[in-house]
Amino acid sequence: MFENDDRPRPKPRTLGIGQPLEGVSIAEMEAQIGALRAEIARLEAEIAKRSDHRAAAEALFKKRPAEER
Repeated sequence: MFENDDRPRPKPRTLGIGQPLEGVSIAEMEAQIGALRAEIARLEAEIAKRSDHRAAAEALFKKRPAEER
């Protein structure tokens, strides 16, 4: 396809984990790697956010020793 070709381009398929790679183009594999990296970053950010919330909640509700009351 040429860059000025107006025909619709097929969407890259989403590869499942462990799916055979025969017939999958390099561009499709690179796109999948990019999508997976973005998803990993999104998941890591959510884990960090939830860990921060949990630590704050634990600190707020932590029982203090009797001498500190």
